[in-house]
Amino acid sequence: MSTVTESVDVQVPIRAVYDQWTQFESFPQFMEGVESITQLDPTHTRWVTKVAGVTREFDAEITEQHPDERVAWKSTGGDTKHAGVVTFHRLSDDETRVTIQLDWEPEGLVEKAGSAVGVDSHQVKADAKRFKEFIENRGSATGAWRGDVDRPDAVS
Repeated sequence: MSTVTESVDVQVPIRAVYDQWTQFESFPQFMEGVESITQLDPTHTRWVTKVAGVTREFDAEITEQHPDERVAWKSTGGDTKHAGVVTFHRLSDDETRVTIQLDWEPEGLVEKAGSAVGVDSHQVKADAKRFKEFIENRGSATGAWRGDVDRPDAVS
C-alpha cells in the first residue's frame, strides 16, 4: 500500500472550499488523469481515470462526511484499490487548509515503479495546487452537498 499526504492553503472561506470538494463531477477540471466521475447517489461515485496510458474504472463509497470538516471514501470495486480522506481546517475567515491523504495499491510494473520514485506524491501535490487555483479563481463553489455521512462499519 502506498500512502500520500499533501496540504494546501486556499484563500477562500472554509464553506466554499468544502462545498466545492463535494462536487465530485468537477474533479476532472483540476485532477490530472481523472477522465470522469459520475455521482450515482449521495454516497457512491463511479470514476474513470487514465494515467500513463492506462484506463481504470472503479466505484467509490463515501464512508464519512461532515460539513466543513472531512470527506472520507474507499473504493468498492473495479480496477483500483484505494481509500482517502480530505480534511478542511479554518485558518481565518478567508483562508482554509486542505489536507489530502490517499492510500492506494499500485498495480502492475508501471504503477509500482512510479510509486517507488514518488510519482504519486508529485501528482497529488500538483492536483492540490490546481484545486487551489480552481477555487481561488472562482471565489465560490460550483455547487454543494452538505449531507452528513457516518458509516463506522465502512473502513476507510
